[in-house]
Amino acid sequence: MKRKMSRTRKSLLYALIGSSLFWHAPLVSYAEEAAEVPPTAEQTAEQKSATGHAHREFTLEGVEVTASRDKAHPPVYAGGQIARQNNLGVLGNKDFMDTPFSVTNYTAQAMEDQQASTLQDVLINDSSIRFSTSDGHINENFLIRGLDVNYQHLYFYGMQGLAPYNHVPIEFLERVEVLKGPSSFLYGGVNTSVGGAINLVPKRAGEEDSNTFTADYTSSSQVGGHLDLSHRFGKNKEFGVRFNGVYKDGNTETDGQSKERILAALGMDYHHDKWRLTLDAYGAQENYDNGSISNYQLPNGYVKAPDGSTNAFKGTWGRSRNNGILFKSEYEIQDNVTAYANIGKLSNNASGFLTGNHVWNLQSNGNGYVNLYHQNQWTDNISSEVGLRGNYQTGSVKHQMILASSWLDSKSGTASTAAPYSYLNVPTNIYNPTSLASYLAQIATPAKPRKTAETDLSSLLFADTLSFDEEKIQLTLGVRQQDIETRSFNVNTGALTKRYQSDANTPVAAIVVKPWGESVSLYANYIEALSPGDIVGATYTNAGEILAPYKSKQREIGVKWDQGNFANTLSFFQVTKPSAITVNNVYSYDGEQENRGIEWSAFGKIADNVRLMGGITYLEGELVRLTPASAANQGHTPYGIPKWMMNAGVEWDTPWNQDLTLSMQAVYTGSQYANNANTLKLPSWVRYDLGARYKTTIDHVPVTFHASVENVFDKHYWSSSFSDNFATLGGPRTFKLSATMQI
Repeated sequence: MKRKMSRTRKSLLYALIGSSLFWHAPLVSYAEEAAEVPPTAEQTAEQKSATGHAHREFTLEGVEVTASRDKAHPPVYAGGQIARQNNLGVLGNKDFMDTPFSVTNYTAQAMEDQQASTLQDVLINDSSIRFSTSDGHINENFLIRGLDVNYQHLYFYGMQGLAPYNHVPIEFLERVEVLKGPSSFLYGGVNTSVGGAINLVPKRAGEEDSNTFTADYTSSSQVGGHLDLSHRFGKNKEFGVRFNGVYKDGNTETDGQSKERILAALGMDYHHDKWRLTLDAYGAQENYDNGSISNYQLPNGYVKAPDGSTNAFKGTWGRSRNNGILFKSEYEIQDNVTAYANIGKLSNNASGFLTGNHVWNLQSNGNGYVNLYHQNQWTDNISSEVGLRGNYQTGSVKHQMILASSWLDSKSGTASTAAPYSYLNVPTNIYNPTSLASYLAQIATPAKPRKTAETDLSSLLFADTLSFDEEKIQLTLGVRQQDIETRSFNVNTGALTKRYQSDANTPVAAIVVKPWGESVSLYANYIEALSPGDIVGATYTNAGEILAPYKSKQREIGVKWDQGNFANTLSFFQVTKPSAITVNNVYSYDGEQENRGIEWSAFGKIADNVRLMGGITYLEGELVRLTPASAANQGHTPYGIPKWMMNAGVEWDTPWNQDLTLSMQAVYTGSQYANNANTLKLPSWVRYDLGARYKTTIDHVPVTFHASVENVFDKHYWSSSFSDNFATLGGPRTFKLSATMQI
């Protein structure tokens, strides 16, 4: 493996040198074309309106390759809830109409207006996203197009392996960007999910200084504050600093549970001449006491869902700590060539009752057994990438080329309390949970473990976006050579127990066609990804085992329609990946899972004082090419695949007071199987949320008040399937209040 990585780096070095010499050749660059036609006064005014201030930027084929201090604040779409541009990793920042994938980019304004405190609060707006763990759990796991996207698979500022684990504090984020489908070609490495990419973009100082403080309250008695400070320095404001600090504590909506959240995040940027540098550092901590939300095993048929605040694990606790840092640099070699290099590190430590704590063997009367796993976990990731972006023209064809390489070194350790008390089968009833105090006293705290897993990922990529007919046709072609090596070790002895090594060439082909001008885009893509195998969870006999790497594929076609104030995306897709099975409580892969469907999403203003955001997803899944071990499930629908999912969120600025805004959201999920055998089906559900905000001035200080109620009718429901025969409990009715003021 070391020899292979050495050859990869040597090849990259030669390629970078050769490409730099090539791009220094006297080709006709876009910069020369742009210089011939200065912007009109109307264009300058329009740009200033879109971004809030005038700034100098140089955007080529959707990739920003020169100094714009406001790259972290791209133009927003009408209504302010969605950003027009999104980061496509190695392909750079593109307008959504030039993007050959299904994307949605939620703004900080949308998060603030919805009083979001977790990533789940943001992604509930998307009809293609549901959740396999609910609020109150220490981890956030998602389903995009019916496929798992776990908390380890998020991206931070376009980089793999650096996003906070467990729960993401969204208060320091400028945008949450969602791209649907396999994403490793775009974002580097192979430590990715198949369902899609969730990219977290940190806040950056804007041109104007801004200092705010937000005080908030969440029922039952969770209170806290958020301080957001932004300032630019220097003669030309070339240096910016953004600080976000959060402290919250108190009881949550999970019965008896208390939770403490702490965040300190610093974002710095420097833009001068040909250099652009950014440094982001954060420390985030979450502590919960006296219980957690459970996932429930239903092997005996359907069981009525309990109250969403049910706490089957009173007395348990958990701690999670994330420290992350990321340095990114860009340098303009010449007007049409940019070199970049990025490096970052994440350290995560977690202990307590984290995963594997479920209610098992649930009966129709609510009786079952509680399993308890006391764990100690740590992860250290180092992620880096280097590359060259260049633009040139050959005849009438414009090229946007990228040559890049990325690496991720991930080490982790996981330990559970040694037998016989690694788990306990404690009788309980979900409608009247058993006290666990006497049982918890028997479980010792495991020591911090030695290394139990290691993953080395590396890749080399080349891509070219060719533009024809004044960019009415944009064709992206590329290939990424991916290498992966995974190793697992015995937690007691440190001995190597299993090793996998694999490599693959994963291509991408994507096209955007604008046959009727800028208002309509037709797009299509074919993309492959190589992913590391799952690390088997604590509840299985082969817990801790790392499964073999696997390949996934997506085919998608779609159309985007931008009416100026209101936009629509309609897409048709099919994604194929290995299917997971459990035989004799051993977790493994067998055959394939094919998910295909149709998505419609919409956002923007449907009137001057009305904003709409939502969509409809039709989804089908099928288990195919199974071996005799699971042949009985051939042709079945995989668990957690509802046919219909719908979201509709509307905001209304009242005509009698323009400073008062009312909002409502409805979230619908159709019935779904909770197991691959298709013998258990969870019923459909719909949840309603209401909200209001009011802007005013108190003693010359601008203040915005927010109030909202989630799950207004306190519906008790199973929201999704966590695993084969496991159901996720939907959240209870929750009240939120906040006040944001300028300081």
